[in-house]
Amino acid sequence: MFILGLLLLAATGAFTGLVIAGNLSGGPEYTVSVFGQDIATMNTLAVFCSGLALALIFCAGLSAVASAAAHRRRERPRTHATHPGGPGR
Repeated sequence: MFILGLLLLAATGAFTGLVIAGNLSGGPEYTVSVFGQDIATMNTLAVFCSGLALALIFCAGLSAVASAAAHRRRERPRTHATHPGGPGR
């Protein structure tokens, strides 16, 4: 879960950064392009909604990383105790 969360965080961060860097010109209609390829033409509401979706994906990744880290902290090493009537007697 930890690796999946980190992957989600990195992917959404990289995609958001690339989209922002490649689309600094504005207007009523935005043509979204990544690596020189046009992905979509969006209006302001569509850009806002896609930002919300990316934020939710980012939060899901952050939640996965946090829960995996908390699970690692709670897990204690197991010790093997011999039973009183077991083979060691």
